[in-house]
Amino acid sequence: MDTLEKKYYKIREVAEILNIPASTLRFWENQFTIIKPKRNEHGTRFYTPSDIETIRMVHYLVKEKGLKIDAAQEQIRHNHSGVSQRHKAIERLKKVRTELQGMLDALHSLR
Repeated sequence: MDTLEKKYYKIREVAEILNIPASTLRFWENQFTIIKPKRNEHGTRFYTPSDIETIRMVHYLVKEKGLKIDAAQEQIRHNHSGVSQRHKAIERLKKVRTELQGMLDALHSLR
């Protein structure tokens, strides 16, 4: 999981961080009421680190679990904290897996 150090991120930056198209972010903003980036007078979107974590949760439900939009909305509506906790646990496990794989690769290169 990336460490988010800025207060606000533009849509292009969020798309790069999450490795998804900006068009997907705009679509999800229309579909999920929990995604509400701030906008300036020109309509430019500004996402907070909290917004990005919410989008990560949506990404987990839609792209990783394969839920349809309405099913993901239902999950968030009725079990937001449970979905959030599950998502965070999976992200931590992925990070541990990557670290362990790196250690294994280092061990194999020593042989």
